[in-house]
Amino acid sequence: MAPKQAHVLPDMEELSFTDSELDYHVRNALKAAVQGDCDFYNQLVAVMHHKDQLVPEEVALLVTCLKALTGAVSCIHIVHHQSLLAAIFGMSLWNYGTDVMDALVELLISLAASSGDYVDLCLEMIVSNFIPPPSSSSYFIELLKQPRGLAKKGQVLDCLHSTLKDIANLVPLSPLRLEKIVRDRMPNIYTKEPFIVIYVENMLKLESGAMHELVGSTMLVAIMDRLIDLDVEIAWDDILQDDFCKGIFDMELEDLEKTDYHVQQDGDELTRESFIQRFLGGNLIAEKLDSLMVLTFEHLTSCSESGRLIQVFETLIHSFQKTVLTAYKSKFTQFVMFYACSLDPENCGKIFASTLLEIFVSSIYPEWRMSAVAYLASYLARAKFVSASFVAATLESIVNWCYDYCKDQDGDLNPRAHKVFYAGCQAIMYVLCFRMRSMLSIPRLKSQLLLMRVENILGHPLNPLQVCLPSIVEEFRRLAKANNVFTVPETFVDYGLLESECSRAFGGVERLDMFFPFDPCLLRKSDRYIRPNFVYWSMVRSTYDEDDEEEGTSDEDIADASENGMNIVDDGSARNFGEGFLDLDEFDTSLDKMSITPRDSSSKYGGGIRGFMQMPSRIRPSTNPESL
Repeated sequence: MAPKQAHVLPDMEELSFTDSELDYHVRNALKAAVQGDCDFYNQLVAVMHHKDQLVPEEVALLVTCLKALTGAVSCIHIVHHQSLLAAIFGMSLWNYGTDVMDALVELLISLAASSGDYVDLCLEMIVSNFIPPPSSSSYFIELLKQPRGLAKKGQVLDCLHSTLKDIANLVPLSPLRLEKIVRDRMPNIYTKEPFIVIYVENMLKLESGAMHELVGSTMLVAIMDRLIDLDVEIAWDDILQDDFCKGIFDMELEDLEKTDYHVQQDGDELTRESFIQRFLGGNLIAEKLDSLMVLTFEHLTSCSESGRLIQVFETLIHSFQKTVLTAYKSKFTQFVMFYACSLDPENCGKIFASTLLEIFVSSIYPEWRMSAVAYLASYLARAKFVSASFVAATLESIVNWCYDYCKDQDGDLNPRAHKVFYAGCQAIMYVLCFRMRSMLSIPRLKSQLLLMRVENILGHPLNPLQVCLPSIVEEFRRLAKANNVFTVPETFVDYGLLESECSRAFGGVERLDMFFPFDPCLLRKSDRYIRPNFVYWSMVRSTYDEDDEEEGTSDEDIADASENGMNIVDDGSARNFGEGFLDLDEFDTSLDKMSITPRDSSSKYGGGIRGFMQMPSRIRPSTNPESL
C-alpha cells in the first residue's frame, strides 16, 4: 500500500499557487477530515481564526480560502466539520476590510442555500454582527465617535442587510426565522449605549427594508418593549415629591423666558438645568432611552416622508395598548405615539384619540379605562396640532358617557366603586383647564361647549368635585367662574388638608388619578422633537390673567390662534434646537409665570390658600413615587 500523502497548507509567504490549486487542497482537506486525517483541515481552521493585524498576504490567503469553501459547501458536513463552522460563524465583519467581508458573506449565502441545517446558523451569525465584537468593545466605542468609525459601521450594516436580502431570496422562509433570532438576541438594558443603539438601528433597517412586510411589525413591537424596559428602570425616588404648595403647571420647567424664581430643595437652588443634571445627568439608563427614542423619532420621520407612516402607526397603536398603556410607571416611551401623531394629525392623531376613547367607554378592565382617559385628556391638552373642534367633539363623548353613567346611579359616594366615572370627570376638567378659552373664542364651539352636560355631571350626588384631585377642581372652578360658562359649586375640600379623604382614596394603590402621561419630556435629546408641537402651561392664556390687557391681545388674535387648537403666547419655545440638545442657557425660567393660579406673595409658598390648591406638581414625569 502506498504511503498516505500528507496534505499541507501552502506557505502563506510564498503565494505561488493558483486559486484552482487551493480549491483542490480545500476540498481534499474537507474530505480527509471525515476520514480522520485533519492536518490540512486544522490549518484551514487556523486561517479562519487568524484576524489580528493581517498583512496583505494573509488577507489574500483568507479571501482565497473563503472563496474556496464557498465552492466546496457541498463537502462541508455539519458534524465532521464543527470546528471549521464554529470558526466561520465566530468571525466578525467589523474586524475585516471589504474584501474579506464580501468573501465571508458569499460563503454564508452559499451555506444557507445548500442546506436547511445551516439557515439558522447563518442568520444568527449575521445578527451577531449587528454590533461590534464584545472583545473589542472599548476600541469600537471610541472608533464610532470618529468619521472613519461611522464609515465602517455603514459598510458593515449595508453588507449585513444585503446578505439577509440575498438569503431571503434563496430561502423564502428565512425572514420568519430571522425575526425570532433578532428578538432573542436583542441586547438587554445594561448593554453599553452605542451597541444597543446600533442594534436597534439594524432592527429599524429591517423594518424599512425589503423584508419589512414580513418582519417589520415584529421589529417595532420589540423596540417598543425595550423602550418600556428601559423606562421603568429609571428610578425617580429621589426626584421632587408632590406637595400641594407646588402645582402641575408651576413646576413644568419649560418656559424659555427670564426668571428670578427657582425651586428650592434641601436648601439648594434648582433650575431646570440643574434639575436635569442632578436627576438625569449620568443616568445611563435614561441616556440609552433618550438615544433610542431619537432613533425611533427619526425612523418615524422617514416613514412619514416615504408615505408609510399610517402603516407603521397601526403596529405602534397595537403595541401601545399591550405595553405602554398598562405600564403605569411609563415616563417617556409614550412620546413615541405623541411624535407619530404630530407627523400626521389627521390620520394618526385621530386614530390615537379614538382608540383611547373606545377603551375608556368599552373596555371591561377599570384600570385600562382610567389609564386610557388619562392619556386622552393629557393628549388633548398638550398636543398643539390637535384642533379645537376635534377637542370639543372628543370631550363631548367623554361628557356623554359620564352623563349616562350618572343616570344609573343613586348618588352613593364611593371612590373605589365609581373610579372610572371619576377618572372621566377629572379628564373633562383637566382638558378644559387647557382648552376652555380656545373653544370659547370660536362661536360654534362655544355653543357646543355650553350644550354639554358638564354642570349636570359635576353637580350629581356622586359629587366628583369632592373626589377628584382638589387642585384640578379648583383650577377648573376658577376658569369656569372667570369665563362665566359653568355654575360650579364651591368644593367641600378642607383647605387645611393636603387633599380630601375621598380624593386620597380615588384610584386605589396605583393612584392613576395622579397620572398625566404627556407632562413635559425631560429627556434632553428627545425633547427637541416634542417641543415644537407641545403645549406648555405658560403658553395658555387664562382669562383672569392680568397680562391680557398689558399685552393687548385682541379677540381677532385669539380667534386666529384658536383655529390651530390653542390660545398660546408665541414665546419662541416651539423651535427645533440643533445637535440634539436643548438650549440649557434658556432653562432658567419663570416658574411663577407657569401657574394659571394667581399667587398671594404674602404666603410662605407664594400662594396662600390658593397655593395649596394648585394643580399637582409634575416635575417628575407622569407617575407618583408611591407607585414606584
